Amino acid sequence: MDPVNSSTTNGNETILSNTSGAVTGTLILGLVFLLGVPGNVFIIWSILARARRRSITILLILNLAFADGFVMLLTPFFMVYLFQRSWIFGLLLCKVLFYLCCANMYASIFLIMLMSLHRLVAIVWPKSVGVLTDRRMLTQLLAGLWVLALGLSVPVLVFRNIQEVNKESQSLVCDCFHPQPRYEVMQYGMETLLGFLLPYGVIIGSYVCILRRIRKTRFRRRIRSEKLILVIIISFGLFWLPYHIINMVQVAAALYPEDSPTKKNLKHIRATMRALTSTVAFVSSCINPVLYTFAGKSFIRREGLAFMARLFDGTALETTRRTRRSNQNSRDREKDTDEGESLKDKDSDSTTTPTNANSVNKIVPQKNGK
Repeated sequence: MDPVNSSTTNGNETILSNTSGAVTGTLILGLVFLLGVPGNVFIIWSILARARRRSITILLILNLAFADGFVMLLTPFFMVYLFQRSWIFGLLLCKVLFYLCCANMYASIFLIMLMSLHRLVAIVWPKSVGVLTDRRMLTQLLAGLWVLALGLSVPVLVFRNIQEVNKESQSLVCDCFHPQPRYEVMQYGMETLLGFLLPYGVIIGSYVCILRRIRKTRFRRRIRSEKLILVIIISFGLFWLPYHIINMVQVAAALYPEDSPTKKNLKHIRATMRALTSTVAFVSSCINPVLYTFAGKSFIRREGLAFMARLFDGTALETTRRTRRSNQNSRDREKDTDEGESLKDKDSDSTTTPTNANSVNKIVPQKNGK
């Protein structure tokens, strides 16, 4: 059975039909490539060659830089695709390149979620943070994360295909084509649910618990690592939100009957905005080096090219200090509790002792009277 072209509205309208969107997307990808490739390579070099400490947060940032740097190397293919407004690289690359981009989306949000969970454990349950610092367990966790990201991206391999949309110009589009609407709902609904809504729910819940904990403790000063992770989370959400909104538009369109005018309008919105929102999502992979540069600007004059390594060293040191303070506060509370219980025991002993003394005094005169 011929696949239903999920990227068309009527006639030959595709995700590349919007000329202004294709041109804007090409310019955005060019800027992303120029910033993202050297920026993420510099992060990787700073951590592997210059950083003195390798905290959990830094290792997660390293994995995030690997994922972002790798997907940045793929952007020239998409720049040509948008500029030519036709896919010229064949079916294999159509499937593989978009599969790797989808896997990067899942891996990035999962890594950011792990950063938030690590902060949550380190601050709210500091006694359990030792479990997360075990290198073997962390390696297994990261390996499982990448396997999960690659597994969730399999629908892209299945449904991505090439279709001719204009016989005169021989224009080809590389897009997902679904034999039935339920597969379209499954793919894009799963992307938004598992690749955005659920992880972000965990992230927001983690930071709510962290902020409540900080208000109850002695160390209320917000440290650099906390701000840095929070900015990474917010920027990722802002750049990926338009993409997932279009995902939901496409899911809604698939649920309407074929002859519905609402379906036609929703598919037109999808075809008009998909290319632009996808390129905006690419910005999230190049923005982190810029954020790290602003966060570490105080080190640039003193440390030179090693400024980012010093930033990460400071982040690791602050994390260690925060964990120690949490442990110390927990011990202080336990000590106060133990002292309170011992004082209660002493008070109870002091109230019973006079009674015993009086009874002894009453008996002693009887003995002397004999």
